[in-house]
Amino acid sequence: MDETTLDRRTLFLGAGLVGAGASLFGSSALAAPPPLAIPPGISATPIEWSQAEQVMLWNGAPPGGTFRAVPRDAKMADTFISNVAAPYLRVFRPARSNGRPLLVIPGGAYRFVSIRNEGVDVAKAFTALGYTVYVLVYRLPSEGWRVAGGLARADVPLADAQRAVRKVRSLAAAHATDPAKLSVIGFSAGGHLAASLLTDYAAPVVPPRDGIDQMDSRPCAGALIYPVIAMEAPYTHAMSAELLLGPNPTAALVARRSPARHVTANTPPVFLAHAFDDPAVPWQNTRLFADAMLAAHRPVEVHYPEEGGHGFGTGPSNAPAGQWPALLASWLDRKLA
Repeated sequence: MDETTLDRRTLFLGAGLVGAGASLFGSSALAAPPPLAIPPGISATPIEWSQAEQVMLWNGAPPGGTFRAVPRDAKMADTFISNVAAPYLRVFRPARSNGRPLLVIPGGAYRFVSIRNEGVDVAKAFTALGYTVYVLVYRLPSEGWRVAGGLARADVPLADAQRAVRKVRSLAAAHATDPAKLSVIGFSAGGHLAASLLTDYAAPVVPPRDGIDQMDSRPCAGALIYPVIAMEAPYTHAMSAELLLGPNPTAALVARRSPARHVTANTPPVFLAHAFDDPAVPWQNTRLFADAMLAAHRPVEVHYPEEGGHGFGTGPSNAPAGQWPALLASWLDRKLA
């Protein structure tokens, strides 16, 4: 990686967040394990992204007020997409389709959308298994958006996520997929958005504008990978919470965007994975959501690898954290059969 380019993990960890604290594992007498084999970051947009079909979410301007561009850090990689005036999907087709559509929501602290490690890499892993993958580039709430009816910017990403599910289902015939087997994966802040979609899929965030908005926005299953769940101390990710909710959110707004509080008997089955040594988003975020699923008697599977840190995408190849794609694929085979 070009050393002048901000790495996804470095940028996320440097935002004044909850630290990992003292080591939780092992003994100083043990030999240090080899470094995690996490694919290096790249600054240039992957060719696979540029060549993928692009599908706009909304017909015409998206519902909202005024888009306001935010100055980008000169060192920010091209794979960190910001200033999203018009949200869209990138479509990745498998060589042999299993008929299942998969919506992928990358993270980025609601500051950007990380399309390499949590987009293209994920698409490669799951198209190899037969999934048709749709990577969502959603609007970022701090870029001036206000939605119809005076709702806060905190609802803008959810409006795009709901529309994305409906848009993917509207493409089922053209893409030879089964709309009844649509799943979603979210990472980090994208995990917060995916969790909000899984729990508030039916929330009337924006008025319907066309036939697509009449379609079902409930995913059949979801996966949350090192997700932001808490919107308040001690476990929240400070930048994600502030960029989504604003600097001084009310208790009601915090509650509305705390997805673990909205799990019900209708929440789809959920798979979670979170490394214990995550220094940016504490693993307790995943526990909050898992506990809520268990309390609601909903199907849930949870994996806590010992190491992996944050932002590892499809995972290090030399550690258990890199096994989650295979574990998720097996889990989805059971849930979507």
